Amino acid sequence: MSKKKQNIILNNVEITDIAAEGKAIAKIDGKIVFVPYAIPGSIVDVQIVRKQRNFMEGKIINIVKQSDKFIDAFCEHFGVCGGCKWQNLPYSEQLFYKQKQVADQLQRIGKINCPVNNIIASPKTAEYRNKLEFTFSCKRWITQSEVETSATIENYNALGFHIPQLFDKVLNINNCYLQPEPSNAIRNAVYDFAVENNYSFFNIREKSGFLRNLIIRNTKRSDIMTIVVFGYEDEKKRCALLEYVQEKFPQIVSLQYVINSKLNDSISDLDVICYKGNDFLIEEMDGLKFKIAAKSFYQTNPEQVLNLYQTVSDFADVNKSQTVYDLYTGTGTIALFLARKAKRVIGIEYVADAIADANYNAEINNIGNVDFYVGDMKNVLTVDFIAENGKADIIILDPPRAGIHPHVGEVILNANPEKIVYVSCNPATQARDLLAFTEKYKIEKIQPVDMFPHTHHVENVVLLTKDNSN
Repeated sequence: MSKKKQNIILNNVEITDIAAEGKAIAKIDGKIVFVPYAIPGSIVDVQIVRKQRNFMEGKIINIVKQSDKFIDAFCEHFGVCGGCKWQNLPYSEQLFYKQKQVADQLQRIGKINCPVNNIIASPKTAEYRNKLEFTFSCKRWITQSEVETSATIENYNALGFHIPQLFDKVLNINNCYLQPEPSNAIRNAVYDFAVENNYSFFNIREKSGFLRNLIIRNTKRSDIMTIVVFGYEDEKKRCALLEYVQEKFPQIVSLQYVINSKLNDSISDLDVICYKGNDFLIEEMDGLKFKIAAKSFYQTNPEQVLNLYQTVSDFADVNKSQTVYDLYTGTGTIALFLARKAKRVIGIEYVADAIADANYNAEINNIGNVDFYVGDMKNVLTVDFIAENGKADIIILDPPRAGIHPHVGEVILNANPEKIVYVSCNPATQARDLLAFTEKYKIEKIQPVDMFPHTHHVENVVLLTKDNSN
Protein backbone atom coordinates (compact mmCIF):
# COMPACT_ATOMS: atom_id res chain seq x y z
CA MET A 1 0.00 0.00 0.00
CA SER A 2 1.50 3.35 -1.01
CA LYS A 3 0.40 6.88 -0.15
CA LYS A 4 1.32 10.24 -1.61
CA LYS A 5 0.49 13.51 0.06
CA GLN A 6 -1.56 14.89 -2.83
CA ASN A 7 -2.44 11.66 -4.61
CA ILE A 8 -3.28 8.82 -2.21
CA ILE A 9 -3.37 5.39 -3.81
CA LEU A 10 -4.57 2.39 -1.81
CA ASN A 11 -3.54 -0.95 -3.30
CA ASN A 12 -5.21 -4.35 -2.87
CA VAL A 13 -8.31 -2.99 -1.17
CA GLU A 14 -10.89 -5.67 -0.42
CA ILE A 15 -14.51 -4.59 -0.88
CA THR A 16 -16.53 -6.16 1.91
CA ASP A 17 -20.03 -4.67 1.88
CA ILE A 18 -22.43 -2.07 0.47
CA ALA A 19 -23.42 0.93 2.59
CA ALA A 20 -26.82 2.56 3.03
CA GLU A 21 -26.47 4.96 0.08
CA GLY A 22 -25.46 2.18 -2.29
CA LYS A 23 -21.70 2.75 -2.26
CA ALA A 24 -19.47 -0.25 -1.78
CA ILE A 25 -17.22 -0.08 1.27
CA ALA A 26 -13.88 -1.29 2.54
CA LYS A 27 -12.07 -0.77 5.84
CA ILE A 28 -8.48 0.45 5.93
CA ASP A 29 -6.83 0.87 9.33
CA GLY A 30 -10.25 1.11 10.95
CA LYS A 31 -11.44 3.82 8.58
CA ILE A 32 -14.31 3.37 6.11
CA VAL A 33 -13.52 3.84 2.42
CA PHE A 34 -16.49 4.35 0.08
CA VAL A 35 -15.90 3.07 -3.47
CA PRO A 36 -18.69 3.59 -6.03
CA TYR A 37 -19.32 0.85 -8.63
CA ALA A 38 -17.27 -1.71 -6.73
CA ILE A 39 -18.68 -5.18 -5.98
CA PRO A 40 -18.34 -6.97 -2.61
CA GLY A 41 -15.72 -9.69 -2.88
CA SER A 42 -13.52 -7.79 -5.34
CA ILE A 43 -9.99 -6.55 -4.66
CA VAL A 44 -9.16 -3.19 -6.21
CA ASP A 45 -6.64 -0.37 -6.29
CA VAL A 46 -8.29 2.88 -5.25
CA GLN A 47 -7.39 6.52 -5.73
CA ILE A 48 -8.69 8.65 -2.86
CA VAL A 49 -10.66 11.65 -4.08
CA ARG A 50 -11.95 12.86 -0.71
CA LYS A 51 -10.54 12.44 2.78
CA GLN A 52 -12.40 13.21 5.99
CA ARG A 53 -11.59 12.47 9.60
CA ASN A 54 -13.81 9.38 9.82
CA PHE A 55 -14.00 8.19 6.22
CA MET A 56 -12.55 8.45 2.73
CA GLU A 57 -14.05 8.29 -0.75
CA GLY A 58 -12.21 6.81 -3.69
CA LYS A 59 -12.49 5.61 -7.27
CA ILE A 60 -11.32 2.37 -8.79
CA ILE A 61 -8.18 2.70 -10.89
CA ASN A 62 -7.43 -1.02 -11.24
CA ILE A 63 -9.23 -4.28 -10.54
CA VAL A 64 -6.81 -6.78 -9.00
CA LYS A 65 -9.42 -9.51 -8.57
CA GLN A 66 -13.00 -9.30 -9.73
CA SER A 67 -15.77 -10.53 -7.46
CA ASP A 68 -17.55 -13.73 -8.48
CA LYS A 69 -20.75 -11.71 -8.09
CA PHE A 70 -19.78 -9.37 -10.91
CA ILE A 71 -21.77 -9.27 -14.15
CA ASP A 72 -21.33 -7.05 -17.18
CA ALA A 73 -23.48 -3.91 -17.24
CA PHE A 74 -25.88 -3.82 -20.19
CA CYS A 75 -25.92 -0.04 -20.72
CA GLU A 76 -23.26 1.77 -22.74
CA HIS A 77 -23.50 4.75 -20.36
CA PHE A 78 -22.95 2.73 -17.18
CA GLY A 79 -20.48 4.31 -14.78
CA VAL A 80 -20.72 7.76 -16.34
CA CYS A 81 -24.32 9.03 -16.25
CA GLY A 82 -24.75 8.27 -12.56
CA GLY A 83 -27.93 6.24 -12.84
CA CYS A 84 -28.39 2.47 -12.47
CA LYS A 85 -25.19 2.13 -10.43
CA TRP A 86 -25.87 -1.53 -9.63
CA GLN A 87 -26.09 -2.89 -13.18
CA ASN A 88 -22.91 -4.88 -12.56
CA LEU A 89 -24.54 -6.63 -9.59
CA PRO A 90 -26.97 -9.55 -10.20
CA TYR A 91 -30.56 -8.63 -9.41
CA SER A 92 -30.78 -11.23 -6.65
CA GLU A 93 -27.80 -9.56 -4.97
CA GLN A 94 -29.38 -6.13 -5.39
CA LEU A 95 -32.45 -7.38 -3.54
CA PHE A 96 -30.27 -8.84 -0.79
CA TYR A 97 -28.49 -5.54 -0.14
CA LYS A 98 -31.70 -3.51 -0.27
CA GLN A 99 -33.31 -5.73 2.33
CA LYS A 100 -30.14 -5.56 4.42
CA GLN A 101 -30.21 -1.75 4.14
CA VAL A 102 -33.76 -1.67 5.52
CA ALA A 103 -32.96 -4.01 8.40
CA ASP A 104 -29.72 -2.20 9.29
CA GLN A 105 -31.31 1.28 9.27
CA LEU A 106 -34.32 0.24 11.33
CA GLN A 107 -32.12 -1.48 13.88
CA ARG A 108 -29.37 1.13 14.08
CA ILE A 109 -31.53 4.26 14.05
CA GLY A 110 -34.95 3.04 15.17
CA LYS A 111 -33.78 0.34 17.61
CA ILE A 112 -36.23 -2.01 15.86
CA ASN A 113 -35.50 -5.75 15.82
CA CYS A 114 -38.70 -6.98 14.16
CA PRO A 115 -38.03 -9.50 11.33
CA VAL A 116 -38.10 -8.03 7.83
CA ASN A 117 -40.20 -9.84 5.22
CA ASN A 118 -38.50 -10.89 2.00
CA ILE A 119 -38.35 -7.94 -0.37
CA ILE A 120 -40.88 -7.92 -3.22
CA ALA A 121 -38.97 -7.97 -6.51
CA SER A 122 -39.93 -5.71 -9.40
CA PRO A 123 -41.69 -7.51 -12.29
CA LYS A 124 -39.44 -5.57 -14.68
CA THR A 125 -35.79 -4.67 -14.21
CA ALA A 126 -35.52 -2.62 -17.41
CA GLU A 127 -37.91 -0.21 -19.13
CA TYR A 128 -39.87 -0.01 -15.88
CA ARG A 129 -40.15 3.78 -15.51
CA ASN A 130 -43.10 5.86 -16.72
CA LYS A 131 -41.32 9.21 -16.53
CA LEU A 132 -37.91 10.58 -17.49
CA GLU A 133 -36.61 14.13 -17.58
CA PHE A 134 -33.69 15.05 -19.80
CA THR A 135 -31.56 18.21 -19.80
CA PHE A 136 -30.29 20.18 -22.79
CA SER A 137 -26.74 21.51 -22.45
CA CYS A 138 -24.38 23.35 -24.79
CA LYS A 139 -21.38 22.01 -22.85
CA ARG A 140 -21.67 18.27 -22.81
CA TRP A 141 -19.52 15.85 -20.87
CA ILE A 142 -16.51 14.66 -22.85
CA THR A 143 -16.14 10.92 -22.37
CA GLN A 144 -12.88 9.21 -21.43
CA SER A 145 -12.72 7.47 -24.82
CA GLU A 146 -12.92 10.83 -26.59
CA VAL A 147 -10.10 12.15 -24.41
CA GLU A 148 -7.93 9.09 -25.02
CA THR A 149 -8.40 9.15 -28.79
CA SER A 150 -7.85 12.92 -29.01
CA ALA A 151 -10.85 13.06 -31.31
CA THR A 152 -11.81 16.40 -32.82
CA ILE A 153 -15.00 17.55 -31.14
CA GLU A 154 -17.31 19.58 -33.32
CA ASN A 155 -20.57 19.28 -31.40
CA TYR A 156 -20.69 20.13 -27.71
CA ASN A 157 -24.48 19.86 -27.41
CA ALA A 158 -26.09 17.25 -25.18
CA LEU A 159 -29.55 16.00 -24.32
CA GLY A 160 -29.36 13.61 -21.41
CA PHE A 161 -28.56 13.32 -17.71
CA HIS A 162 -26.43 15.39 -15.34
CA ILE A 163 -23.05 13.97 -14.37
CA PRO A 164 -23.07 13.25 -10.60
CA GLN A 165 -21.74 16.16 -8.51
CA LEU A 166 -21.21 18.28 -11.64
CA PHE A 167 -24.38 20.32 -12.05
CA ASP A 168 -23.27 22.00 -15.28
CA LYS A 169 -22.13 18.86 -17.12
CA VAL A 170 -24.60 16.69 -19.02
CA LEU A 171 -23.91 13.35 -20.67
CA ASN A 172 -25.48 13.01 -24.10
CA ILE A 173 -27.59 9.86 -23.98
CA ASN A 174 -27.82 7.54 -26.95
CA ASN A 175 -29.89 4.74 -25.47
CA CYS A 176 -31.46 4.53 -22.00
CA TYR A 177 -33.02 1.31 -20.71
CA LEU A 178 -35.15 2.94 -18.02
CA GLN A 179 -38.23 3.77 -20.10
CA PRO A 180 -39.86 1.84 -22.95
CA GLU A 181 -39.85 3.10 -26.50
CA PRO A 182 -40.53 5.50 -28.07
CA SER A 183 -38.69 7.35 -25.29
CA ASN A 184 -35.25 6.99 -26.88
CA ALA A 185 -36.62 7.66 -30.34
CA ILE A 186 -38.33 10.89 -29.24
CA ARG A 187 -35.29 12.18 -27.38
CA ASN A 188 -32.87 11.41 -30.20
CA ALA A 189 -35.20 12.90 -32.83
CA VAL A 190 -35.56 16.12 -30.83
CA TYR A 191 -31.78 16.29 -30.44
CA ASP A 192 -31.13 15.74 -34.16
CA PHE A 193 -33.74 18.32 -35.19
CA ALA A 194 -32.30 20.89 -32.80
CA VAL A 195 -28.73 20.38 -34.01
CA GLU A 196 -29.68 20.42 -37.68
CA ASN A 197 -31.67 23.64 -37.25
CA ASN A 198 -29.08 25.38 -35.07
CA TYR A 199 -31.30 25.70 -32.01
CA SER A 200 -29.34 26.89 -28.98
CA PHE A 201 -28.96 24.38 -26.16
CA PHE A 202 -29.11 25.68 -22.60
CA ASN A 203 -26.00 27.07 -20.93
CA ILE A 204 -26.49 25.85 -17.38
CA ARG A 205 -23.98 28.24 -15.81
CA GLU A 206 -25.10 31.36 -17.66
CA LYS A 207 -28.80 30.40 -17.60
CA SER A 208 -29.23 31.15 -21.28
CA GLY A 209 -30.32 29.22 -24.35
CA PHE A 210 -33.53 28.19 -26.11
CA LEU A 211 -33.87 24.47 -25.30
CA ARG A 212 -33.88 23.61 -21.61
CA ASN A 213 -35.57 20.31 -20.69
CA LEU A 214 -37.49 17.42 -22.23
CA ILE A 215 -39.96 15.36 -20.16
CA ILE A 216 -41.46 12.11 -21.43
CA ARG A 217 -44.24 10.26 -19.59
CA ASN A 218 -46.05 7.08 -20.56
CA THR A 219 -48.77 4.76 -19.29
CA LYS A 220 -49.00 0.97 -19.21
CA ARG A 221 -51.16 1.09 -22.34
CA SER A 222 -48.41 3.10 -24.08
CA ASP A 223 -50.05 6.53 -24.17
CA ILE A 224 -47.29 9.14 -24.41
CA MET A 225 -46.98 12.65 -22.99
CA THR A 226 -44.10 14.85 -24.15
CA ILE A 227 -43.25 18.21 -22.60
CA VAL A 228 -40.61 20.53 -24.06
CA VAL A 229 -39.29 23.23 -21.74
CA PHE A 230 -37.96 26.33 -23.50
CA GLY A 231 -35.72 28.96 -21.94
CA TYR A 232 -37.60 31.78 -23.64
CA GLU A 233 -40.36 32.26 -26.18
CA ASP A 234 -39.61 32.13 -29.91
CA GLU A 235 -42.93 31.18 -31.47
CA LYS A 236 -41.56 30.30 -34.89
CA LYS A 237 -38.86 27.98 -33.60
CA ARG A 238 -41.08 26.55 -30.88
CA CYS A 239 -43.87 25.67 -33.30
CA ALA A 240 -41.42 24.20 -35.81
CA LEU A 241 -40.04 21.79 -33.21
CA LEU A 242 -43.42 20.85 -31.78
CA GLU A 243 -44.93 20.27 -35.23
CA TYR A 244 -41.98 18.06 -36.13
CA VAL A 245 -42.42 16.00 -32.96
CA GLN A 246 -46.18 15.65 -33.48
CA GLU A 247 -45.79 14.58 -37.11
CA LYS A 248 -42.97 12.12 -36.45
CA PHE A 249 -44.62 10.55 -33.39
CA PRO A 250 -48.40 10.45 -33.89
CA GLN A 251 -48.69 8.13 -30.86
CA ILE A 252 -48.05 11.16 -28.62
CA VAL A 253 -51.50 11.93 -27.19
CA SER A 254 -50.35 14.87 -25.06
CA LEU A 255 -47.83 17.36 -26.46
CA GLN A 256 -47.16 20.31 -24.15
CA TYR A 257 -44.61 23.03 -23.56
CA VAL A 258 -43.35 25.38 -20.85
CA ILE A 259 -41.52 28.69 -21.04
CA ASN A 260 -39.05 28.74 -18.16
CA SER A 261 -36.86 31.82 -17.82
CA LYS A 262 -36.19 31.21 -14.10
CA LEU A 263 -32.88 30.32 -12.52
CA ASN A 264 -34.02 26.80 -11.61
CA ASP A 265 -35.46 23.92 -13.65
CA SER A 266 -38.62 23.38 -11.60
CA ILE A 267 -41.87 23.84 -13.53
CA SER A 268 -44.12 23.44 -10.47
CA ASP A 269 -44.88 27.17 -10.40
CA LEU A 270 -45.12 27.64 -14.18
CA ASP A 271 -47.92 27.29 -16.71
CA VAL A 272 -47.82 24.14 -18.81
CA ILE A 273 -49.45 24.83 -22.17
CA CYS A 274 -51.09 22.08 -24.19
CA TYR A 275 -50.04 22.29 -27.84
CA LYS A 276 -51.76 19.18 -29.21
CA GLY A 277 -53.99 16.48 -27.72
CA ASN A 278 -55.01 16.24 -24.06
CA ASP A 279 -53.27 17.93 -21.15
CA PHE A 280 -53.19 14.70 -19.15
CA LEU A 281 -52.88 10.92 -19.37
CA ILE A 282 -55.05 8.28 -17.70
CA GLU A 283 -53.35 5.38 -15.91
CA GLU A 284 -55.29 2.34 -14.76
CA MET A 285 -54.58 0.18 -11.72
CA ASP A 286 -56.70 -2.54 -10.17
CA GLY A 287 -59.89 -1.23 -11.74
CA LEU A 288 -59.18 2.40 -10.81
CA LYS A 289 -58.32 5.26 -13.14
CA PHE A 290 -55.84 8.01 -12.28
CA LYS A 291 -55.26 11.32 -14.00
CA ILE A 292 -51.60 12.12 -14.69
CA ALA A 293 -51.02 15.75 -15.61
CA ALA A 294 -47.67 17.33 -16.45
CA LYS A 295 -46.94 18.15 -12.80
CA SER A 296 -48.68 15.16 -11.21
CA PHE A 297 -46.81 12.75 -8.97
CA TYR A 298 -47.44 9.11 -9.76
CA GLN A 299 -45.22 6.20 -8.77
CA THR A 300 -42.66 5.78 -11.55
CA ASN A 301 -42.79 1.97 -11.62
CA PRO A 302 -46.43 1.29 -12.63
CA GLU A 303 -46.03 -2.50 -12.78
CA GLN A 304 -44.77 -2.63 -9.19
CA VAL A 305 -46.99 0.04 -7.64
CA LEU A 306 -49.89 -2.42 -7.36
CA ASN A 307 -47.74 -4.66 -5.14
CA LEU A 308 -46.84 -1.64 -3.01
CA TYR A 309 -50.45 -0.53 -2.56
CA GLN A 310 -51.65 -4.07 -2.00
CA THR A 311 -49.13 -4.33 0.82
CA VAL A 312 -50.50 -1.11 2.32
CA SER A 313 -54.04 -2.46 2.00
CA ASP A 314 -53.13 -5.81 3.56
CA PHE A 315 -51.38 -4.11 6.49
CA ALA A 316 -54.25 -1.65 7.04
CA ASP A 317 -56.93 -4.39 6.77
CA VAL A 318 -59.64 -1.73 6.54
CA ASN A 319 -63.32 -2.45 7.07
CA LYS A 320 -66.51 -0.50 6.38
CA SER A 321 -66.76 0.79 9.95
CA GLN A 322 -63.38 2.55 9.89
CA THR A 323 -62.16 6.03 8.99
CA VAL A 324 -58.75 6.27 7.36
CA TYR A 325 -56.49 9.34 7.28
CA ASP A 326 -54.13 9.30 4.29
CA LEU A 327 -51.39 11.81 5.05
CA TYR A 328 -49.26 13.12 2.17
CA THR A 329 -51.92 11.74 -0.17
CA GLY A 330 -50.50 13.20 -3.39
CA THR A 331 -53.03 12.63 -6.16
CA GLY A 332 -55.04 10.34 -3.91
CA THR A 333 -53.85 6.99 -5.21
CA ILE A 334 -53.59 5.19 -1.86
CA ALA A 335 -56.69 6.98 -0.53
CA LEU A 336 -58.82 5.79 -3.44
CA PHE A 337 -57.29 2.34 -3.31
CA LEU A 338 -58.46 1.99 0.32
CA ALA A 339 -61.75 3.88 0.01
CA ARG A 340 -63.47 0.89 -1.54
CA LYS A 341 -63.09 -0.94 1.78
CA ALA A 342 -63.44 1.94 4.28
CA LYS A 343 -66.27 3.95 5.77
CA ARG A 344 -64.48 7.19 4.93
CA VAL A 345 -61.01 8.36 3.85
CA ILE A 346 -59.52 11.79 4.51
CA GLY A 347 -56.52 12.80 2.41
CA ILE A 348 -54.17 15.71 3.14
CA GLU A 349 -51.53 17.08 0.75
CA TYR A 350 -49.66 20.40 0.50
CA VAL A 351 -49.60 20.59 -3.34
CA ALA A 352 -52.81 22.22 -4.60
CA ASP A 353 -52.50 20.76 -8.12
CA ALA A 354 -52.20 17.27 -6.64
CA ILE A 355 -55.40 17.75 -4.64
CA ALA A 356 -57.19 18.96 -7.77
CA ASP A 357 -56.10 15.73 -9.48
CA ALA A 358 -57.15 13.70 -6.42
CA ASN A 359 -60.67 15.15 -6.55
CA TYR A 360 -60.81 14.47 -10.29
CA ASN A 361 -59.67 10.89 -9.68
CA ALA A 362 -62.40 10.39 -7.07
CA GLU A 363 -64.98 11.70 -9.51
CA ILE A 364 -64.01 9.54 -12.50
CA ASN A 365 -63.95 6.46 -10.23
CA ASN A 366 -67.34 7.30 -8.69
CA ILE A 367 -65.88 7.24 -5.19
CA GLY A 368 -67.81 9.52 -2.84
CA ASN A 369 -66.47 8.61 0.59
CA VAL A 370 -63.19 10.51 0.24
CA ASP A 371 -62.49 14.13 1.23
CA PHE A 372 -59.26 15.87 0.30
CA TYR A 373 -57.67 18.86 2.01
CA VAL A 374 -54.75 20.99 0.87
CA GLY A 375 -52.12 22.65 3.06
CA ASP A 376 -48.92 22.16 5.02
CA MET A 377 -49.36 18.96 7.02
CA LYS A 378 -48.24 20.46 10.33
CA ASN A 379 -50.79 23.26 9.91
CA VAL A 380 -53.73 21.21 8.63
CA LEU A 381 -53.46 18.13 10.82
CA THR A 382 -54.41 19.57 14.20
CA VAL A 383 -56.44 18.41 17.20
CA ASP A 384 -59.32 20.60 16.02
CA PHE A 385 -59.14 19.16 12.49
CA ILE A 386 -59.42 15.61 13.83
CA ALA A 387 -62.25 16.60 16.16
CA GLU A 388 -64.13 18.08 13.20
CA ASN A 389 -63.50 15.20 10.79
CA GLY A 390 -63.78 12.29 13.17
CA LYS A 391 -61.51 9.81 14.90
CA ALA A 392 -58.78 8.27 12.79
CA ASP A 393 -59.02 4.50 13.12
CA ILE A 394 -56.10 3.98 10.74
CA ILE A 395 -53.45 6.49 9.61
CA ILE A 396 -51.45 6.01 6.42
CA LEU A 397 -48.16 7.90 6.18
CA ASP A 398 -46.33 8.32 2.86
CA PRO A 399 -44.15 11.41 3.41
CA PRO A 400 -41.29 12.85 1.32
CA ARG A 401 -37.75 11.55 1.87
CA ALA A 402 -37.23 13.95 4.78
CA GLY A 403 -39.90 12.13 6.80
CA ILE A 404 -42.52 13.75 9.01
CA HIS A 405 -42.38 16.97 11.03
CA PRO A 406 -42.14 16.34 14.81
CA HIS A 407 -45.43 18.22 15.32
CA VAL A 408 -47.15 15.82 12.92
CA GLY A 409 -45.84 12.90 14.94
CA GLU A 410 -47.21 14.42 18.14
CA VAL A 411 -50.66 14.94 16.61
CA ILE A 412 -50.70 11.34 15.36
CA LEU A 413 -49.83 10.03 18.82
CA ASN A 414 -52.58 12.16 20.34
CA ALA A 415 -55.04 10.96 17.68
CA ASN A 416 -54.42 7.45 19.01
CA PRO A 417 -55.33 5.41 15.91
CA GLU A 418 -55.55 1.64 16.15
CA LYS A 419 -52.99 1.24 13.36
CA ILE A 420 -50.38 3.26 11.52
CA VAL A 421 -49.07 2.14 8.15
CA TYR A 422 -45.87 4.02 7.27
CA VAL A 423 -44.66 3.97 3.65
CA SER A 424 -41.22 5.44 2.99
CA CYS A 425 -38.60 5.74 0.27
CA ASN A 426 -35.97 6.54 2.91
CA PRO A 427 -35.48 3.86 5.59
CA ALA A 428 -33.22 6.18 7.61
CA THR A 429 -35.80 8.93 8.20
CA GLN A 430 -38.50 6.28 8.53
CA ALA A 431 -36.49 4.62 11.32
CA ARG A 432 -36.09 7.97 13.09
CA ASP A 433 -39.86 8.61 12.96
CA LEU A 434 -40.73 5.06 14.05
CA LEU A 435 -38.57 5.45 17.13
CA ALA A 436 -40.87 8.27 18.31
CA PHE A 437 -43.97 6.12 17.78
CA THR A 438 -42.70 3.16 19.79
CA GLU A 439 -43.71 4.81 23.07
CA LYS A 440 -47.31 3.80 22.25
CA TYR A 441 -47.03 1.40 19.30
CA LYS A 442 -45.27 -1.82 18.42
CA ILE A 443 -43.89 -2.84 15.05
CA GLU A 444 -45.91 -5.74 13.64
CA LYS A 445 -44.69 -6.13 10.05
CA ILE A 446 -41.97 -4.77 7.77
CA GLN A 447 -42.18 -5.19 4.00
CA PRO A 448 -39.58 -3.74 1.61
CA VAL A 449 -40.63 -3.30 -2.02
CA ASP A 450 -38.17 -2.78 -4.88
CA MET A 451 -39.47 0.06 -7.04
CA PHE A 452 -36.12 1.00 -8.60
CA PRO A 453 -34.00 -1.88 -9.95
CA HIS A 454 -30.26 -1.27 -10.45
CA THR A 455 -30.27 1.50 -7.82
CA HIS A 456 -29.91 1.42 -4.03
CA HIS A 457 -33.34 3.02 -3.56
CA VAL A 458 -36.04 0.98 -1.85
CA GLU A 459 -39.60 1.55 -0.61
CA ASN A 460 -40.48 0.17 2.79
CA VAL A 461 -43.88 -0.42 4.40
CA VAL A 462 -44.20 -0.78 8.19
CA LEU A 463 -47.29 -1.71 10.20
CA LEU A 464 -47.62 -0.32 13.72
CA THR A 465 -50.36 -1.37 16.14
CA LYS A 466 -51.21 -0.10 19.61
CA ASP A 467 -49.05 -1.53 22.32
CA ASN A 468 -51.57 -2.26 25.05
CA SER A 469 -48.83 -3.42 27.38
CA ASN A 470 -47.70 0.21 27.94
